[in-house]
Amino acid sequence: MDACGDRFDGAWEWLSVAIEEAQEGRWVRDALERQVIEDIRAATNALHGGRLAPFTEDLWHVRIGRIANWAGVIRLAARAGGWELQPVVGQRPPRPAGMAELLSGIYAVGEQGEQWMKQLLRGGRPPPEDEIAKAEGFLTGPGSIEDLERFFYD
Repeated sequence: MDACGDRFDGAWEWLSVAIEEAQEGRWVRDALERQVIEDIRAATNALHGGRLAPFTEDLWHVRIGRIANWAGVIRLAARAGGWELQPVVGQRPPRPAGMAELLSGIYAVGEQGEQWMKQLLRGGRPPPEDEIAKAEGFLTGPGSIEDLERFFYD
């Protein structure tokens, strides 16, 4: 599998483990964690007007920028809560899992967006359409990070 595919697989695994821990009651978010999730949602509003990903009618810079913005938001969230982001590629998420693992999974996709943006700004070609579509689908739309609050029962 390619590096981008490994990154997406790792992101889904880390996210899934954290959500499973919450749904099984092994991780109950505290007030800070709830507020951070709300702040992430506010800061990453994709402004897609209800359209479903992929956003093929948008410019490459807009699409990739929308993904890349997640990286900075997640770094700020991790700093605010004192959580350490971990690399997800080739790593199993630790158990018990919680906010650090959740943020690490999301960060992996945003960080990929940052790499794509740097490449694009240097005059490089945009990444393959299917990779951008996977990132957009991970972050926005039904069953995505955009719906994150629905995964918690606390």
